[in-house]
Amino acid sequence: MREFLSEHPTLRGFLIIAAIAAVVVALSLQPTLAALFWLVQIAFFLAIAFFIYLVWREQRGHIALWPRRAYLAFYGAAILAVAALAVYFARGASGLDAVAFLVILALSAFSMWRVWRDQHHYA
Repeated sequence: MREFLSEHPTLRGFLIIAAIAAVVVALSLQPTLAALFWLVQIAFFLAIAFFIYLVWREQRGHIALWPRRAYLAFYGAAILAVAALAVYFARGASGLDAVAFLVILALSAFSMWRVWRDQHHYA
C-alpha cells in the first residue's frame, strides 16, 4: 500500500484532505475553522500592506523626484488598490462586485506600472 501511495501523490493528497475533513466534521470544528479563516484573511491583508510599504520605503527617494502629476497618479493608484483590498477582505465580493474589484486592481496596477515606466524611460 505504501508503494502504491508513493507512486500516486495526488491520490495521497486527496486522502489527507479527506481525513482532515472527516476530523473537522466528526469533532464539529466548523466555528473554529471559520475563526482561523478570518485570522488568516487579516494576516494576508497585513502581509500585502507590509510588502507595499517596504517597496515604497525603498523607492520613496526616487518617487519624490518625479513630477507632481506622476507622483499623485502613482500614489493614488496604490491607495486605491489597498482600499479595494481592504473592502474585499472586510465584505467579500461576488458577482459584479468581484468583477469591479478585479477591474480596480488591474487598472491600479496598470497605472502604477505605466507611471513607473514613463519615469524610468530614458530617451
